[in-house]
Amino acid sequence: MKSIRKEIGSEAGAAVPASVHTRETAPAPALKREYHGFGPVYDGHSRVLILGSFPSVKSRAQNFYYGHPQNRFWPVLAAVFGEAVPDEIDAKRAFVLRHGIALWDVLESCEIRGSSDASIRGAVPVEIGTVTGAGRIGTIFVNGGTAKKYYDRYLKALTGSEAVQLPSTSPANAAWSMDRLLSVWKPAILGALEGREL
Repeated sequence: MKSIRKEIGSEAGAAVPASVHTRETAPAPALKREYHGFGPVYDGHSRVLILGSFPSVKSRAQNFYYGHPQNRFWPVLAAVFGEAVPDEIDAKRAFVLRHGIALWDVLESCEIRGSSDASIRGAVPVEIGTVTGAGRIGTIFVNGGTAKKYYDRYLKALTGSEAVQLPSTSPANAAWSMDRLLSVWKPAILGALEGREL
């Protein structure tokens, strides 16, 4: 037992490399005021409006919706209608308009750290009447919980409509597989376009 205690004591007193005590981490990006940068997609035939929260860094760089390659929005929406996933911006715009879908986000600007919805501060909502007052919007969907939170806070009183929350297509929502997302998105979108009660 004595020798065992000696070994334990010697290990406890041994010098520990500095790398064990300190782990280098990249500093978190600072909060920065960002602006949406591109407008809604809609026309007079739009019957369903899908709202996100605020564009990601990738989307802001592309000036269009759901630009992150791992976001499942475009694959899910294409699967809803049994079509190929549109790849170019013009094809994506034509795709949603052909199916009576309008796209926008809840926030026009905010302070945000990268693409982190959790970091949003100082939110400013969009002028939602631009879309709801121009088309035949019968159903408003929100893509995920953050969009629902800000819709309820800023836009619900203006539209007079409850938004239907769909599970987020963000890669951060990894618990939801493509099949699971589609099992909710498909009946909701098709039902709304066909005028069924949700």
